[in-house]
Amino acid sequence: SSLPVTWLQCKSVRVHFTTMIQSIFLLSPTGEVLIERHFRGVTSRSVCETFWERASANLNHHGGISTASTVISTDPFPLYDTVPPVMEVLDIDTNSTLYLFSILRDGLSYLAACPEEVSPLLVLEFLHRIADIFVDYFGSPADESAIKDNFSTVYQLLEEMCDYGWPLTTEPNSLKDMIRPPTVMGKITQAVTGGSSAVVSEALPTGTVSNMPWRKAGVHHSNNEIYIDIVEEIDAIVDGTGNVISADVAGSIQAQSNLSGVPDLLLTFKDPDVIDDCSFHPCIRYARYEQDSVLSFVPPDGNFELMRYRVRPGVAQGF
Repeated sequence: SSLPVTWLQCKSVRVHFTTMIQSIFLLSPTGEVLIERHFRGVTSRSVCETFWERASANLNHHGGISTASTVISTDPFPLYDTVPPVMEVLDIDTNSTLYLFSILRDGLSYLAACPEEVSPLLVLEFLHRIADIFVDYFGSPADESAIKDNFSTVYQLLEEMCDYGWPLTTEPNSLKDMIRPPTVMGKITQAVTGGSSAVVSEALPTGTVSNMPWRKAGVHHSNNEIYIDIVEEIDAIVDGTGNVISADVAGSIQAQSNLSGVPDLLLTFKDPDVIDDCSFHPCIRYARYEQDSVLSFVPPDGNFELMRYRVRPGVAQGF
């Protein structure tokens, strides 16, 4: 749930939500703190220093190899991960333990500090969603230069995406109604006036279609079309004789929708039994998929990821 509240009253039962994200940091490829946003008290930058000490030790974190590392020439199969996605660090200012979540995107380290145990996949997925929004706003890659050129927009986006540490608005269409994507003229206006009117919309969002926060109301395109791309990656171990020891196939369905009104689409699979371990965009009607193994949805406008999946192990071995 992305509720911005601490307590939920339901049938006279009071349920307590654990503390979520306390602070978010963005680090440059050299370890410089580019962005820091605190939601539930201030987190010391010492957690970033602890993180960077481990991330810069010969190998970059999360699978990236440092080109300056000497271990590349000495060990053909180095250990890639010197920093786990979740680690315990000490906040020197408060002398308390924090859980630090991290991802690496476009050379930038996205860090989220949490004072208590929380669902790790929720926090990691939220960090990836922040990175995706930056790409949507600033273009690819959303690297150090893009962040430095759009400081004001970055902070406005974090303000709208996270409410008191809880993920709130993460759909691009909703965010673009509130925060304008940067333009050259907008930057000139902001530099001249010194205000934020070029970034923050003066009007309230125009609204969405009923309970569909992913789609704006009144969408119109002169050419109605939708493009679907299926992207699959194969990770396999093959011995010297060509026999496959193990294989894993992971895929995603990427879409670009330019459809007017409120289109209701149905996507069917030739052999849905090979699909396993799925995760869906919120637009997917999950009950319909469970019943008929088809994707029924009203798509967002623009680019989006419809679903992710893995191919069942027995089938993947045949690849």
